[in-house]
Amino acid sequence: MEKIKMTTPIVEMDGDEMTRVLWKMIKEYLLEPFIDLHTEYYDLGLQHRNETNDQVTIDSALATQKYGVAVKCATITPNAARMAEYDLKEMWKSPNATIRAILDGTVFRAPILAKGIEPCVKNWEAPITIARHAYGDVYKGVEMAIPKAGRAELVYTAEDGTQIKELIHDFTGAGIIQGMHNTNKSIESFARSCFHYALDTKQDLWFSTKDTISKKYDHTFKDIFKEMYDAEFKEAFEKAGIEYFYTLIDDAVARVMKSKGGFIWACKNYDGDVMSDMISSAFGSLAMMTSVLVSPEGYYEYEAAHGTVQRHYYKHLKGEETSTNSVATIFAWTGALKKRGELDSNQELVDFAEKLEKVTIETIESGYMTKDLALITTIQNPVVLNSEEFLKEIAKRL
Repeated sequence: MEKIKMTTPIVEMDGDEMTRVLWKMIKEYLLEPFIDLHTEYYDLGLQHRNETNDQVTIDSALATQKYGVAVKCATITPNAARMAEYDLKEMWKSPNATIRAILDGTVFRAPILAKGIEPCVKNWEAPITIARHAYGDVYKGVEMAIPKAGRAELVYTAEDGTQIKELIHDFTGAGIIQGMHNTNKSIESFARSCFHYALDTKQDLWFSTKDTISKKYDHTFKDIFKEMYDAEFKEAFEKAGIEYFYTLIDDAVARVMKSKGGFIWACKNYDGDVMSDMISSAFGSLAMMTSVLVSPEGYYEYEAAHGTVQRHYYKHLKGEETSTNSVATIFAWTGALKKRGELDSNQELVDFAEKLEKVTIETIESGYMTKDLALITTIQNPVVLNSEEFLKEIAKRL
């Protein structure tokens, strides 16, 4: 069989632990037999990030700006334990945060639905898409350990030398502080991406913050969304028959649980990180959720919404069998291939990606699945496959 050709490369960002193992198998069993795969490869594994002083992460983001489409494997964001385990030079920042800071844009995450994997929330009938702001807040936070009693202040110095000061706290002993920031430009980009995505997909848009407590920081988000909606999008939304809706984050959680789904829920960076895991898990599995970063300039970076599956990786290193769900990682590849095909007018590539998605879902709906899904499926007597067997079953059907 003649392989499908690609004219422009996809930026390929390899990752860590069990997802790195799956990454290689997905290429071997599902992609390379059918596609003349053309990628520009970057190794974002923690060891290589450490060797390059994290320059490889920056380079991969710049390459995404050059080629327009990237696919990323899950990566480790190091903590103190990882510092020791990998003998790191320093505690490198989250690769996702670094890439998002360069590309800007918004992360849209939506569950992958399959018959037999029913949502925990009985009234959910359609996917809930999380739109996560992709810049700033705690992910670009600057932290300080306070050793003893003293005064902590927030200080802004303008270019002309004038200053604004706010007291953070008068410490009577040791403690901690954190400084966060965002920019109006990034918030505007986030809002515009959300409004456009809602119009493109004909879905209602919800947005939530905690502006009653955060009267300047969160309130700025709320104001920018409202001003942009009224000035640029209200008429289009009304014409499309969809709604823009703002509420407090705690109220939004209550409303989401009672909803039928089928809308976009826009959240600030941290809220989106947490709520996307809640939504994906409640719809079935953390390994059944797509994630795409869409920048205002038209750059796309696809990845799975979950982590590196550390526990399975340690079993894998011992030679023990794992049953790791690779669906979200497969869909990261198909999302990138579809977008590459669309941008290059390569219908063969688009068709292949859609067939791979269809076959992956059909494999699960036929009762062949990994252990995480077998534990929650309503399908009688499912066949539980290990990590490699699941990919081989998809390949056979493909």
